[in-house]
Amino acid sequence: MSNEFKIGEKVKCKKFGALNHDFIGNIEKIYENSALVSIQEHEKEDEVAVNDFHKRVIVRLTNMKKIS
Repeated sequence: MSNEFKIGEKVKCKKFGALNHDFIGNIEKIYENSALVSIQEHEKEDEVAVNDFHKRVIVRLTNMKKIS
């Protein structure tokens, strides 16, 4: 599954944990079933959680889609 994604690609990720809304980010590193994503665009309501995560999260590959 990791073949579908490449480092630097822009992706839309599903909300999870402390994040109440989906968000957009760039892939920084790819693991076997997940990727490290730097959060680029998010809802204002999630600002505190995004800052707590230092604008980087690990997301399952199945919970993200490429943005063209």
